[in-house]
Amino acid sequence: MKITRITVDSNQMNGVPCVRGLRIPVATVVEMVAQGMSDTAILTAYPDLELGDIREALSFAAAALRERELPIVGVA
Repeated sequence: MKITRITVDSNQMNGVPCVRGLRIPVATVVEMVAQGMSDTAILTAYPDLELGDIREALSFAAAALRERELPIVGVA
């Protein structure tokens, strides 16, 4: 997948990955999805976003997780 909507700029938001150069971090979008917000609710909360931004934020987050090993806490 080619990432075209996610930007990283060390002069903006301390280099946090954001959507299309906006001051909307990928993590914010992903968290809203995780909290069960609908696409419509997210787009209403952030009118500068587009549906493709939400999809690419999720894809970017998935790709970022694939790039590193995360500790998984087992359930006893």
